[in-house]
Amino acid sequence: MVLKIRLARFGKRNAPFYNIVVAHARTARNGKPLEVLGTYDPVPKPPPSGEGKAIKDIKLDTSRAKYWLGVGAQPSEPAWRLLSMVSC
Repeated sequence: MVLKIRLARFGKRNAPFYNIVVAHARTARNGKPLEVLGTYDPVPKPPPSGEGKAIKDIKLDTSRAKYWLGVGAQPSEPAWRLLSMVSC
């Protein structure tokens, strides 16, 4: 069975929030995943100091992501961009 690392959307309309999940390739986008690797909040938050660029929040369990990549899970394009940002 082919495994995918992809984003599952949650949150309200115009306020998206994503879980980074491992799921079978044929399951629905928001179907039950095998494992939740982390979260991604694409809505920029102001920095704590009040100066500088807004921050998009990415939380990821890198050890589990490396495990799933090692056993052959294929990341989707958006998930691949997030994994490369976290330098997995």
